[in-house]
Amino acid sequence: MGEGIGQFLPFLLMFAVVYFFMIAPQMKKAKKEKKFASELKKGDKVITKSGMHGKILELNDKDGSCVIETLSGKVKFELSAISMELSAKLNPVETKK
Repeated sequence: MGEGIGQFLPFLLMFAVVYFFMIAPQMKKAKKEKKFASELKKGDKVITKSGMHGKILELNDKDGSCVIETLSGKVKFELSAISMELSAKLNPVETKK
């Protein structure tokens, strides 16, 4: 009986390492990005993943899109195309004192 568990121990350890170093951080990042997208509002300055800078004019929750005003005009983007990391630099979080 003890040999059976001993055979699978390396596989269990390997799965645990993969989970804690790959799967869990990805789930945490996805949850953070979903929260970021839900907190977007009109007037926020954002940067898309393609590098386009602009300000949000309209948000459409039905199809998950938004209209961004850039220097060259208005462009419609998917909310998933907005970069969380780069946009956070434009809109710094206010710290409470």
